[in-house]
Amino acid sequence: MKPLLLRKLNFVVTCNDQDEILRDIDILIEGPCIKALGKDLTPPVAAEVIKGEGMIAIPGLVNTHHHLYQALFRGLPEVQDRSLFAWLQKLYQFWRHLTPAAVYYGALVGFSELLRTGCTLTTDHHYVFPASQAGTLIDTEIQAAREIGIRFHPCRGSMSLGQSQGGLPPDEVVQKENTILKDSLRLIENHHDPAPYAMTRIALAPCSPFSVSLDLMRQSLVLAREKGVMLHTHLAETRDEEEYCRERYGRRPAELMEDLGWLGPDVWFAHAIHLNDREVRLLAGSGVAHCPSSNMKLGSGICRTSELFNAGVKLSIAVDGSASNDGSNMWEEMKRAYLLNHLRYGDAGLTAYQVLKLATRGGAEVLGRQDTGRLEAGKAADVVLINLDDIAFAGCHDPVVTLVCCGNSSLVDTTIVQGRIVARQGEILTVDVHQINHQAREEAARMIQAERSSS
Repeated sequence: MKPLLLRKLNFVVTCNDQDEILRDIDILIEGPCIKALGKDLTPPVAAEVIKGEGMIAIPGLVNTHHHLYQALFRGLPEVQDRSLFAWLQKLYQFWRHLTPAAVYYGALVGFSELLRTGCTLTTDHHYVFPASQAGTLIDTEIQAAREIGIRFHPCRGSMSLGQSQGGLPPDEVVQKENTILKDSLRLIENHHDPAPYAMTRIALAPCSPFSVSLDLMRQSLVLAREKGVMLHTHLAETRDEEEYCRERYGRRPAELMEDLGWLGPDVWFAHAIHLNDREVRLLAGSGVAHCPSSNMKLGSGICRTSELFNAGVKLSIAVDGSASNDGSNMWEEMKRAYLLNHLRYGDAGLTAYQVLKLATRGGAEVLGRQDTGRLEAGKAADVVLINLDDIAFAGCHDPVVTLVCCGNSSLVDTTIVQGRIVARQGEILTVDVHQINHQAREEAARMIQAERSSS
């Protein structure tokens, strides 16, 4: 990979400890990291020079919660306008037809959308393992991520509590706990890279209090901490979940996490909407993935983002699965997070810069990454360029407000991951998106037809 010089960028939003926004700055990239920021830097002889006039550079956006396979289940009339539990119960019937090919192409669809809209690091929470196809679904996602060039934190999700045991999912999409733990260990040993600038790291992610046993939660925690990987789960997403936990365990969802020891800097939760004041404080030091579009579409509620932020919770932004969002667009999610926060808190809400920082450095910190999420020498070369000369930004006087609030397109000019240009002007450079589009549509149609024919 030859060095890159980003020349005379109009603005550089560093998200560093000083919260600097620099003007007319060069960024020199060598190998996987940023070599220097400064004016009139001298590039190595072989460097590629990219003109930065009219451009703003930001750290790559970081998506902390997703279900990539759901890209193949968007717009299903059978599940539109349903709340979470009813939505899940219907979708489980479609998801039982998942195959490695569907997971592979679903991942590539999601990755393509993310890269085109400025995301350089994403997680995925994959917890559906049909019995006939369970073997290597996470490995398939990792293969797709490596081919397209995105930094990836797959979460080995799990469901062990089927309907016959009082859980929500049908028995045919849950696994035995020893199978889950054995495969979790295999994935950590084969794929987890703890080194700086790692492209792949593994997390363990039992799905939710209504689909796994408390024993699996305990055993996953022990394994994760023994191996030094992170923990993730859904938490306090809906009132139905709260009612389920009260009836089954006599505890609220966050109280269960407290009982289990599922708190701390190596744990992050998706949603965390229905929390009382004590629980907001309880989560201080842990992470939360705020998913505004999904929460609105499913009618789940509004996350207490400002209270979480002020309490010292590591807050981030995420797209959630495409079937509950209909897209994998972190830029759009950032705008919705800002608007939803101001709907709740008015002029006491988070600033545009604070929301941008949540979507970049905040996400990296939730995932335990100190090597990315900011633009400074020595950090990973995960850089996004956005063309402020577009007419959609005309008349805006603050570059950060421009990014968070303005514009009628969220395709970025350039996405750089690990020092490699992977997207330019809406085009993915590393894979054949037209072929992916065709294959993904075929896989989606096959699964939908299989379920409709059987019901």
